[in-house]
Amino acid sequence: MTNARLTLGQRAENLIAARLCRAGYTLLDRNWRHADLGELDIVARRGDVLVFVEVRARRGPIEAAVEQALASVNARKQARLARLAEAYLVLHDLDDLSWRIDVAAVGTERGRLAVEIVTNAVDW
Repeated sequence: MTNARLTLGQRAENLIAARLCRAGYTLLDRNWRHADLGELDIVARRGDVLVFVEVRARRGPIEAAVEQALASVNARKQARLARLAEAYLVLHDLDDLSWRIDVAAVGTERGRLAVEIVTNAVDW
């Protein structure tokens, strides 16, 4: 992964994490890794609901970048996110909590940012 792409991803994750905190969420984990399944970008909690947030960022014309970021969470990625969420719940003994998976799309064009957060974005 190139430095520019890595930096964009980190900036997007920081932006979304800050927004979640301002909205009253408590961040539990960032970049949580499971050896076999992959990584969860952000794990947050608000009340009795655990929220797994997949952050996707793209450059380009701002509207198209946001659309491309959302479209990148295809059926295969959704299935992986669901497996990761279930693994996190079991490993942290939280399987009694309600949970959902959100997707946060960040588009950037010449320093401008656009964000779209889709709540309960993954059906399983």
